[in-house]
Amino acid sequence: MSTGEKVKEYRLKNAWSQEQLAELASLSVRTVQRIEKGHKPGLETLSALASVFNVNVSDLSGCTQHVNETLDTRINEARLRVGQETRFYRALIIALLVCSVLIAVNYLFSPNSYWSAVVTLIWGSLVAFRALRVFVLKDRIATWQQKRVQHLIRERNDLPAREQSQPERHD
Repeated sequence: MSTGEKVKEYRLKNAWSQEQLAELASLSVRTVQRIEKGHKPGLETLSALASVFNVNVSDLSGCTQHVNETLDTRINEARLRVGQETRFYRALIIALLVCSVLIAVNYLFSPNSYWSAVVTLIWGSLVAFRALRVFVLKDRIATWQQKRVQHLIRERNDLPAREQSQPERHD
């Protein structure tokens, strides 16, 4: 099955018109029409379509080339990143709303006390730490995780070799 046929199949499966698909994938309607007629899409176009259909690029193109796997990895990383950023902004909005209410309650019922400032400071610190982790340390954390996984894999692979090289003891 060609890429164009797969795109059309996924589009019809979702009950979308060509116009709807074009809008969702940020493509022109003409591009969608050309692909469905058999023209080969570029990698960015294929990536946009795969993202909209929530499938791998290789599922759409039918190829299992290294380029498609790399593109799929990039799409998944982008989705993960957007999810992290969304959770951060949600936490920020909740913190701002709750702290605003607490400050108002503090001001109205006990203006001589500043207990809401302590809560706001603690919550603000937690949100700031999350922002640091999501926006600043993201690459360092990913690099550390990758190195750690590689170390554990190497350690696991070395274990059978060490067991074979040690003589058996019969105590």
